[in-house]
Formats: sequence, structure tokens, C-alpha cells
Amino acid sequence: MLDVGATAPDFEVQDHNGNTIRLGDFRGKKVLLWFYPKADTPG
Repeated sequence: MLDVGATAPDFEVQDHNGNTIRLGDFRGKKVLLWFYPKADTPG
């Protein structure tokens, strides 16, 4: 768990087009992370 105001750890994910995106690429900008399950997955 991060404390309020703490720097988030850098990580990378793939976007919906398969491009690798790093959180560090957006340093100094506001970022909104939106997680949702992939369509047609069980559960």
C-alpha cells in the first residue's frame, strides 16, 4: 500500500494495441489508471 503523496513504483503494461507503456513515461503528468477485466473471461 502506498501512502498518500508517495511516488508510485514504475511499472509497464501493454495497451489494447499491444504497445508497452511505462508509468515513468508520464512522469510529471497526471495519470488515471483504469483496470477492467478482459471481455469473455471467466469469473
